[in-house]
Amino acid sequence: MKATWIPSALLVSSVSLVIAQDEPAKIDFVKDIKPIFEEKCVTCHNPGSDKSDYHMTTLELSKTTGDDPDEYPGLVPGKPEDSGIFILINLPEDDDELMPPVKSGGKLPDEDIEKVRLWIAQGAEWPADLEPLRATGPSEDGRPPSPDTLALVEKIREKILATQKEAAEADMKAYSNTVERSGADYHMVPIKGGEFLLGSPSGEDERRSDEGPQRKVKIEPFWMGKHEVTWDEYGPFMITPVDRYKDGAKKVAGDSDTIVDAVSMPTPPYTEMSFGMGQEGFPAISMTQHAANKYCQWLSAQTGHFYRLPTEAEWEYACRAGTTTAYSFGDNLDDIDDYAWHADNSDGKYQLVGKLKPNPWGLYDMHGNVMEWTCDQYDSGFYQSLNDGVVNPHNPIKELYPTTARGGSWDDFPEDLRSAVRVGSSANWKKRDPQLPKSIWYHTDAMFLGFRIIRPLKVPSAEEMHHYWNSGVAGTDF
Repeated sequence: MKATWIPSALLVSSVSLVIAQDEPAKIDFVKDIKPIFEEKCVTCHNPGSDKSDYHMTTLELSKTTGDDPDEYPGLVPGKPEDSGIFILINLPEDDDELMPPVKSGGKLPDEDIEKVRLWIAQGAEWPADLEPLRATGPSEDGRPPSPDTLALVEKIREKILATQKEAAEADMKAYSNTVERSGADYHMVPIKGGEFLLGSPSGEDERRSDEGPQRKVKIEPFWMGKHEVTWDEYGPFMITPVDRYKDGAKKVAGDSDTIVDAVSMPTPPYTEMSFGMGQEGFPAISMTQHAANKYCQWLSAQTGHFYRLPTEAEWEYACRAGTTTAYSFGDNLDDIDDYAWHADNSDGKYQLVGKLKPNPWGLYDMHGNVMEWTCDQYDSGFYQSLNDGVVNPHNPIKELYPTTARGGSWDDFPEDLRSAVRVGSSANWKKRDPQLPKSIWYHTDAMFLGFRIIRPLKVPSAEEMHHYWNSGVAGTDF
């Protein structure tokens, strides 16, 4: 669709409305409408496209954008006859204003048109927590849709359900595994569920305002990577010998491609991404949150275990490891060199993982070495919105910036490595990226940034998996 609006006097004569006497069952946006919009409309109708000034990626944009949204609104909940979305898809096939236009596939099936009509008539309900829509259909230049969709996630989830043996926390044991596509080993530590105080007490030295107020929260059990993800594990995901679109989809699919091959993977970096600090046994760095998310999906597709980034609460729970002090080793900074690489002892670069002492739960480098991605949107007032006793608090991502990283790095001073310190991402982290638009895969100015993975005991729904693995490009146009 493109944002072309017709004077209302002409619309009345060109639109044939079918008003049902008895409305059928409620139309579900995610099941019935979202696939239509993402396949047929969002390629042109998104904030990053120059094809249209009408945007359909969120409910608010669908109601308020276009040439003149007050006179020719795109979406009027409850009134399909006044909504440009419905009017334009319901025009005759030979009408020049028909959406989608002929070159983009032409008129929608009658069944889809009726679904859109009913959805609008029933109030145009659009889940508030849904991430912005993303195009899944072919582009105007004929590019096929990416296979990295919810349907792919459903296939990966089937493998996960068939593979997982642990049913309860008592079944959880430490384990090691090998990344099939790289041959690198990684190690997972079981983290029992429990309660803890999220944030820092008001009297903690160097405390920042976004670290409170403290809230008592409950965390369900998960495994966490013993170490930060290394180049040995991440490198073969980052560099592959195939041509890719900028969203990471393969340009040419092979007959022998598996669910692993269908996962979007990074386009080639513009420079050697360890920046000379070392690769074998060193933490991978400078990836965007999206790249870290897709690595988790890529690894999940190979292993049959669901991996993702931790929430802020999960990360801090694991970092504290039952302690209530500023650091997991206490409050005495005289001990910090035994546990953490920081600006005063790192020699100006990251260090091999696992060379210092672990925290009480057996996790290495939770303080320092590289800062670690979480899967939360950064909000300085997020803790204020929580109630004591909340289970698995999570602030889902709605916007590209800022999102949250934790733990401090080799480039930070000791006070920035405290368990409660929160850092919001910034567009400046890719300031020197020479690509236009900036890459969705690399933060060229964040040599301090890496990640570690977790695996929740409870396997989520396919929709939840899809959110975790794709939320890192919220609001981005490929």
